[in-house]
Amino acid sequence: MGQHNHAHPPTTHRGRLAIAFAITATILVSQVIGALITGSLALLVDAGHMVTDAGGLLMALLAATLMARPATSRRTWGWRRIEILAAGAQAALLFAVGIYALIEGVRRLLEPPEIGATGTLIFGIIGLAGNVAAIAVLSTGRDANLNMRAAFLEVVNDALGSVAVIVSALIIAFTGWTRADALAGIAIAVLIAPRALAVLRTAGRVLLETTPEGLDLDDVRDHLLAQPHVQGVHDLHASQIATGLPVLTAHIVLDDECFQDGHAPRILDDLQACVAEHFDVEVQHSTFQLEPSTHSGHEHGMHD
Repeated sequence: MGQHNHAHPPTTHRGRLAIAFAITATILVSQVIGALITGSLALLVDAGHMVTDAGGLLMALLAATLMARPATSRRTWGWRRIEILAAGAQAALLFAVGIYALIEGVRRLLEPPEIGATGTLIFGIIGLAGNVAAIAVLSTGRDANLNMRAAFLEVVNDALGSVAVIVSALIIAFTGWTRADALAGIAIAVLIAPRALAVLRTAGRVLLETTPEGLDLDDVRDHLLAQPHVQGVHDLHASQIATGLPVLTAHIVLDDECFQDGHAPRILDDLQACVAEHFDVEVQHSTFQLEPSTHSGHEHGMHD
């Protein structure tokens, strides 16, 4: 019996991710050199941010490659969930960089070092130009899945960080107020942390198999109970394997005659069509166990 691929091949955008990674890695090298030359915290933090972003984009690229692999008898969903793991890892790295930037920024506000404004400005402009290019590459695919969303988020944060570096360099150049660099580092941290937490929460919901957003199980139950010959619904579960791939299971209690006159299979078709039409759960991703009313005596610990 041949293997059944439960999921359509995902759109992974590997080419876009590869280009964005190459751009980010190039910017990273330039910013590390710039931070060493100028002593700028904003540039150093942005370079540290770029380290995590380059690593994050590399993880995203690896995840996109694995996601394209077909399902097997051992991995029946293929590698689809790797996108969630990669996105969560990227977000965790981003959050760690944000915390570091916040702490180091406060320290430098108290003890501001000398900053090379001209060099900081030059490297900030180089970084911004590269970030804008990476944003352009990833923008059209940013809603494809959580992996692409996390990658796009990283390059957008990089661009905002580069803007902060440029602004701080201009302030130092025209006023000599070196604390502007520390404030820019703190601003980058404030931009990073909330967005990283948002991606972490989304990844956590998927990994904990929380009911997918926008899917109301009470509403699902009502629709199923409204189908002819359905007496009850229990052990109703919904989770999400990957972006755009919700799955739903339930035990359905039918009238006893449905199993005697042979029209239970037609009811199964109706149930799957119902959730596909109203809740965007594909027919092959909804699983229903049909039971007569007498079957409840064989199930212990069943729940709604």
